[in-house]
Amino acid sequence: MDTFKPFNISSTKKNLSEQLTSAEMGKLWATYMGNSMSKCILKYYLQHVEDHDIKNLLENALKLSNEFLKITKEIFIKENFPIPNGFSEEEDLNASAPRLFADEYYVHYLKYTAKAGMSLYNVAVPLVFRRDVEEFFTYCMESTMSLIKQIKEILMNKGLIIKPPYIPIPDKVDFVHQDFLNGFFGHVRPLHALDIAHLYDKIENNVASKALIMAFSQVVKSEKIRKLFLRGKDFTHKHVEMYMEKLHNEDLPTPSFLDHLVTTSTYAPFSDKLMLFHKMDMFAMKIRSFGNSAAVNGRHDIGLMYSRTLMQISIFVEDAAKIMIENGWLEQPPYAVKRDNLAKD
Repeated sequence: MDTFKPFNISSTKKNLSEQLTSAEMGKLWATYMGNSMSKCILKYYLQHVEDHDIKNLLENALKLSNEFLKITKEIFIKENFPIPNGFSEEEDLNASAPRLFADEYYVHYLKYTAKAGMSLYNVAVPLVFRRDVEEFFTYCMESTMSLIKQIKEILMNKGLIIKPPYIPIPDKVDFVHQDFLNGFFGHVRPLHALDIAHLYDKIENNVASKALIMAFSQVVKSEKIRKLFLRGKDFTHKHVEMYMEKLHNEDLPTPSFLDHLVTTSTYAPFSDKLMLFHKMDMFAMKIRSFGNSAAVNGRHDIGLMYSRTLMQISIFVEDAAKIMIENGWLEQPPYAVKRDNLAKD
């Protein structure tokens, strides 16, 4: 399995005297927070993994998280930027907790979280200008792409996943008609390739998300957070069934639920803070993905389905944020100065 070439930040000193922009601060801050959490989770997974290939994959992912954290911290120190608290092994990890997931789940989990990382890094690249930051995020993106390639190889070689559905190659170039948008009345067109791709992606993401929130609901200590997790689990299950139905109605295959890959353990490997932040972040990623899906969809029934599911997810994220704030767990990202306050006598 390929390994990753370390990134040498000292090779790009041309414009290190430039002040960090708001975009650079924000994306570096988010990178630090996410990877400090990932480091705890991956260390726990490595305590229990038995499959040799999956262990190597987890080790590669952990190396990347450590590398990303190290480089981000170096930039922060040079800029006298306060290092975020993030998550730590001392406060947020119980590595001795019993196994909570089967080995197979780790691969599905890594695919889902690698997609989340990619969505952060590929948005960052065109927004950042300072040479060291730009090269760092390019490195993050390329390294994560290499990790995703390894993940897909393991999933396929071990028969752990089905590819997105096959459809016929068109006979000729054609143009849509007025019924292209129909979803409830009149002639409803078949799903097109982009509809299928995004429905498949949503199912793949949500079955991984549902298994994780189900596991967290078994082990979380706070009853208030447990109720939130159970609510999230229930509506995630319903969302997956709706997405699957759209594909099954056209005799297309779908990924399967992963619930059977969660053990019956009730001992928490992570702090309530980490688990709640993780699910809030994963659900926020779903909100971002709806924009991509809605942009390529034309059918009214699919658009309405996305709108309804988006509403439930948005309410979950808000409720999770409120609990984080109540407990003093939600760190504040860098923010702009309120000039009106400076102007007061």
